[in-house]
Formats: sequence, C-alpha cells, structure tokens
Amino acid sequence: MASIILCNLPFASAKRPSLQAGLLKGLAEQAGWRCSTLHLNLDFAVLIGSERYELLCQHRGVQLSDWLFSVAAFGASAPDPDGQLLQDLPPSFFTELQRLDIDDAPAWLLRLRHAVVPAYVSACGQAVLAADAEVVGFTSTFQQNTASFALARWLKQAQPRIQTLFGGANFDDVMGLEYVRSVPAVDFAAIGEADDSFPRWLRAMAKGEDAGAVEGIASRRPDGSVRYQPVGKPFERLDDLPVPDYAEYFTRAERLGFFDGQAGRAVDLPVEGARGCWWGEKHHCVFCGLNAGTMKFRSKSPQRFVDEVTALTRNYRSLHIETVDNIIDMSYFQTVLPIMQQLKASWNIFYEVKSNLTPDQIATLANAGVRRIQPGIESLSSPVLKLMRKGVRGIQNVNLLRWCRYHGIRVSWNLLWGFPGEAREHYDEQRALLPKLVHLQPPDGCGRLWMERFSPLYTQRELLGVTDIRPSASYRHVYPETVDLSRAAYFFDYAVQGALPDETFHPIAEFIEQWRTWAKGTPRPQLSCQSAPGYVRITDTRTPDRTGAYELGDELATVYQAFLDRPTSADMVARSTGIEVGRVHEAVQAFVDRELMMQEDTLALALAVPERAPT
Repeated sequence: MASIILCNLPFASAKRPSLQAGLLKGLAEQAGWRCSTLHLNLDFAVLIGSERYELLCQHRGVQLSDWLFSVAAFGASAPDPDGQLLQDLPPSFFTELQRLDIDDAPAWLLRLRHAVVPAYVSACGQAVLAADAEVVGFTSTFQQNTASFALARWLKQAQPRIQTLFGGANFDDVMGLEYVRSVPAVDFAAIGEADDSFPRWLRAMAKGEDAGAVEGIASRRPDGSVRYQPVGKPFERLDDLPVPDYAEYFTRAERLGFFDGQAGRAVDLPVEGARGCWWGEKHHCVFCGLNAGTMKFRSKSPQRFVDEVTALTRNYRSLHIETVDNIIDMSYFQTVLPIMQQLKASWNIFYEVKSNLTPDQIATLANAGVRRIQPGIESLSSPVLKLMRKGVRGIQNVNLLRWCRYHGIRVSWNLLWGFPGEAREHYDEQRALLPKLVHLQPPDGCGRLWMERFSPLYTQRELLGVTDIRPSASYRHVYPETVDLSRAAYFFDYAVQGALPDETFHPIAEFIEQWRTWAKGTPRPQLSCQSAPGYVRITDTRTPDRTGAYELGDELATVYQAFLDRPTSADMVARSTGIEVGRVHEAVQAFVDRELMMQEDTLALALAVPERAPT
C-alpha cells in the first residue's frame, strides 16, 4: 500500500488543527493509501513561544512570515539578505514583540531567519524521511508558502524520489500554475477544491498511470511549461466527505507540551457546513477575494452537520467549534440551530454570518451555543456599505452589536476605509456616531482595505477607478526574480482615483483606540434599560461626565420601547401604538438629542441594551 504524508507548516495558527489535512487524510485512505498528517507548525510554535508564533501568524499585510523562511526555500536566490523588509514593519509590531520580551526585534527576526529556521526545516525533514512515504503533500494558505517550499526543497535534495503535491488557497487559479512553473520543489499542485481530483490523482499514482493528466492537477512538463486541465464544476457532494481526522494534532500537541498550563483543551475544532457564498453569488462584496472559482453556495444536510460537530467534540474533547463557512446557510436557523439547542451542549461555536440578522435570529444563535461571530461589519456608514455592496445599512450593523451584547456573543469586526467613491462626510458622520456606541463592542481594528486577487476591486478595476495595481511591495523581499509576482501574488498595492487623504481617517482611528481601552476597563461603559408596560428606566454611564438615569413613563416609554427591537420609522410606530405621528417624531428627536437613539433617514433605533432578567 502506497503512503502519503500531509504537512501543515508555519504560519498556520497552532491553536487549531488543519481542516484541509484532516479532511484529505480521510480521502486518501478511501483511495487505498496509508496517510498520516504532521502538524509541524506546532513544533515551531513551541520552539519560539506560542504567543510570538501567533503574532507572526496574524501579520499578513507585510510578508514577514514568508520572509523568515525564504532563504531556506530559495537558497542563494532568495532576496533581501540584509533584512530590508524589517524597515517596512509598523511600530506597533515591534511594540507587541517588546511585550513578549523581545527587546531587539530586528536581531531576533534575523536570527530566526538565518539560524533557527534552517535547523527547524532539517528536523522536520528528518521526521518526514523517517516515515518513508512516497508522496508528501503540503496545504498552503496565506503565509504558509515558503515554509512549505523550504521543507519540500530539503526533501527533494535528501531523497529525490519523493513526489510533492501542493494545494490550498495559495494555489488557486493562476497562482498555483505559477508556483508549479517557477518553484522546482513543487512537482504537482491541486488547483481549487481537491475533493475529487486528489483521490483520482492518488489512484493514478498507485497504478503508475499519467497522474499529470488528472483534471484539477497541475504539473510541470520537461520543457518547463505547465500542464493543467481545469475541473468543470465545484464539488457538491459535501455529505459524502469524511469527518476530519485531527488525532495527530492532539497527540503531537500533548507530546510537545502545547497544552501545559491550560485548563482543558480549549482548541477550536474546524468544521465545515457549507462552501461558497450565497450573497456573493448575487452581489460580490467589492473587497472580498475569497472563493476564487467556487462562489456557488453548497451546504451539508442538517443532520450530517450536527452529527459531525458532535463526533468531533466527542473524539477530541473540546467544546470549541470553529465553522469555516464563509457565510451561514440561512436554512440552518430552522434546522441545524434548533437541533443543537435541543442537545443542550456547552458548545462555544464560531460562525460567519451576515449582519442584517433579526433579534430572533441572534437569539437562536446564542441558544444553540454560538458565542462568537464574524458578521462582516466593515462600516457604520450606509453610503460606504453601499459602495462595498454589502446589502445592509449602518443602523442595522449597530443593532446587531446591541443584541450580540445582550446575548453575550463576541463580534469580530473591523472598520475599513479607502473605497472608491467614498466622501469625507461619510467619515465625519461615523466619527460623530462612535461616542454614542461605546457601551457596545469596539472593532478589533481599523484601517485601509487591502486589495486581494479575485476581489471585484481587482477584477473590475477600470469600473471602480482603481489604477497602478502591482504586487504588494513586500513580496519582492520574499520571492526570487524567477517567480512572476503578477501571477503569484494575492495582495496588491494600488491607487484609487479621487482617494481621500489618510488624515481624513485619523480622528476615527484615534477614537477607536480610546474605545478599545474603555472596553477593557472596569467598570465598562454602559447604556442599558429596564422596562415594563408604560415604564422604562435607562442607565447611562458611557462617559464619566454624564453618568445618570432616565425614567420614562406612559407615551414616552411606549415610544422608546417601540424602537428597542430593530430600526423602524416614526410612521410605523404611530400606526402600531396609536400615538399621533407628530408626537412620535418629537419624542424621537428628543431621544436623539440626548444620544439615547440614533437616526438614519426615516429609521430610528434605541441605543440602550435591555438588561437581562436574572435567572
């Protein structure tokens, strides 16, 4: 029986096993191969310290992490021997390293690159050789490329008979074809989804057939050109896929002492419920580069998905579930989530959702064990959200933050700028709004949007007024000249016609930093309310100079309560309550003046978060 090893290398987070490796292991075994995984990223995390490692995992804007392995990957042809890239790093990164007891960050990073990394790659190579596999596979997303190339290069030098197979998001479309052409250690690459092509390639390899002829697999011809026949359509039989096998990750993590000092195994278990994006099929968000050729939305049947979640929890003794779906299947609100609620499990689930969820849908998420979401809040300005093609309004985003605060759901969100067509007033208005929201969760960060390959910003550049597109400058410090970066790069630098100057956004960035500080303090800023029919009590401690309470009775209480659930209009409230519309407008204006409500066009929303009843 032939054997294959699937490697997961830096800089994939060490806090979770690789879904790709776990899934492909099952597919390989179904194809008749012996297969093992090696989560070698764990070794590097333990080697340099897990906090430092995770900091490097997060640093995608500048190709620092790939730079660390570029000499090991390309040898004498690697660029930037003197570390010029380090001059492009933001000061905040060095501050973070100082917090982690690295006083001379440039010297530490250079030592990693020239001393620690070569020894690590050699140790990894010896571990792979000991398994005596015919094929070594590498999954690569974001900054996993050069670590994977480095190990593949070492293996090919040590044992030329080994065949290497690469795949993952970094090998989508033309990027994968370029790496096959230009990186000698890459023998084959699975382009796009490999659920069909990978096992067919393995069967061809086992039979001694022409594996390079398999659809979806790229290979290099003797003359240096690339051979490739694309797959006709995305994989749809998601229920037929095996449950991912994460056993090696946990065995390795325990042997390395990765869980030492932790209370239990609070590891996120990746699980897949759906692929593609049903929103992107209709309105591709302007900055999103996901789903290169697989935007078509597909999902697992409800019971199959629930069974997989429960199996992973039982097998690996972690209650933390990280769904990798780009967006939740909305039918799951009627199927999957009620089933999970009935199971009464203590799950801590992460999900990506759309931000225009209703309060009832947010409650359904919470009741099913969803404790973390990424809803795609990238702005609180409706005009900017329209430029993004988000299909949601700023006031809806605020309401989502309110109800997630109520239900104790953590929201991962950012505030972005730099969109073609935006105006200064869009950011002046957001800056004026932010102080009213400090009782809600602040954004994780803010900044100018990146350009990603496959996003409309890249593919529709002329329509959007985008010019001067070129691979992000830091790539030239990582890859040798033999790699055509116009084909291999995922991130790009660019210019926007009529772009606003950076100083336009400084007031927002400064306030968000202050907001994040307040959110970590004690007591946390609060705007909450208690209510009963005809009575509302509002507590406002958002700022020290205006701490106080409001008591509303009768008509005013009724009006405020009518705007608590979701954004609505004064006309709608007048019809539902019987209060004269002019009086509703007067009440709304009074609440807006006191910053107890926000107003957007004809819609208004109460900003106070209802207090939960004691249990």
